[in-house]
Amino acid sequence: MLPNESYLPSGPYRSRAWLSAVHEIETCVLCGAYGIQAAHSNQDRGRGQKASDCLTAAICPDCHGEIDNGRILSREERRARLDRAIVLTIDQLARRGLIDVRGK
Repeated sequence: MLPNESYLPSGPYRSRAWLSAVHEIETCVLCGAYGIQAAHSNQDRGRGQKASDCLTAAICPDCHGEIDNGRILSREERRARLDRAIVLTIDQLARRGLIDVRGK
């Protein structure tokens, strides 16, 4: 844990509203295919526990499978691809006004 993280609640962030907003993105942020899944980051998760809901990507089943199965891409490539998808998802949420930032 970094020194500036001591004030944060322990455990992953859970939000049905966040996941619902991600599902409002109807096309894959990586390839543009219609129909998405909210794919959680595979990093920093506990045994049997998914990463925080805010670390999800709106990706199609094919892209999700490519990232999770690792047959084509190396581990580093899979992580980089999912990280990019998470950033693109957050960008889409912000552009659509689906993220509410406190203290505007």
